[in-house]
Amino acid sequence: MLSRVADALYWMNRYVERAENYARFLDVNFNLSLEMPPGGTEQWKPVIVTTGDYNLYESTHDNVDKTSVIHFLGFDENNPNSIYNSICNARENARAIRPDITREVWEQINSLYYHVREGVNKKQWEKHDPRNYFLEVKKSCQLLYGIFDSTISRTEGYHFGKIGQLIERADKTSRVLDVKYHMLLPSVEEVGSPLDLVQWASLLKSVSAYDMYRKKRGKLSPLFISEFLIFDKEFPRSMMNCLEEAEESLQAITGSSQGYANMAEKRLGRLKSNLEYADIEEVFNVGLHEYLDNFQLELNEVSNAIYLTFFSWDNFSNQTQTTNQ
Repeated sequence: MLSRVADALYWMNRYVERAENYARFLDVNFNLSLEMPPGGTEQWKPVIVTTGDYNLYESTHDNVDKTSVIHFLGFDENNPNSIYNSICNARENARAIRPDITREVWEQINSLYYHVREGVNKKQWEKHDPRNYFLEVKKSCQLLYGIFDSTISRTEGYHFGKIGQLIERADKTSRVLDVKYHMLLPSVEEVGSPLDLVQWASLLKSVSAYDMYRKKRGKLSPLFISEFLIFDKEFPRSMMNCLEEAEESLQAITGSSQGYANMAEKRLGRLKSNLEYADIEEVFNVGLHEYLDNFQLELNEVSNAIYLTFFSWDNFSNQTQTTNQ
């Protein structure tokens, strides 16, 4: 497979996953703001921190308020990671490889593009209640996942797309967990309070984990919720599950089943092993923030290794020269 095509499939799915996650965060946080007790402070800054875009937001905005955050993360054409730009970038990647995807995938991503463009034109962020807009973004992204899974042959292209989706998903799950633990509560005294429990419930809802967590654990507990989102091998948005499925797709591409054949497999395998041989008590002893921060750094290394192994022209040139010698 051409590295150009593989790169486009990887980033097409990664951008779609990013857009869906942003829609989740905004929808859930809007609901949370409605559930705040009288006089409570709405928590919009953590949403921006979750996405990793706070420095950019701070450079262009004086205050953190609901309307500004919704516009910045959902519609801002100057924010490269906004829902609007993520879908535009996903569509551009899809357009560049139109012969390599199915008509159904192209039609759905095109439909999603026109939906978000209409949202910008109609200034949906100024609406009193924009939740229906974000619900449609989530549903459209999820429909695209289903179409991709049911119409794309399980070739290298399919697996590159899945790897992009899963790496983005693992990153966002780690970020939303990290931000809740450190930023949402105004004081240590409120740990375990009704407000604390409402926020933990909203965290689970932001990654569509509430029902599955309650079925498995029942009681809301920071320790159990953290364990579920980091280590659970059955929940599709847990960090562990994302890495396991990404490794399976990577091995399907390279044909290896033991050890590693390249730096991408080495980095991903090592990160997955770090999770496999850890437990939640160890994580809390180290510090949840420190553990998740290190996870995000190592996940970035995995992403860089995938680029250098499969997409970099320099790497391809070096491999060609080695073959010709």
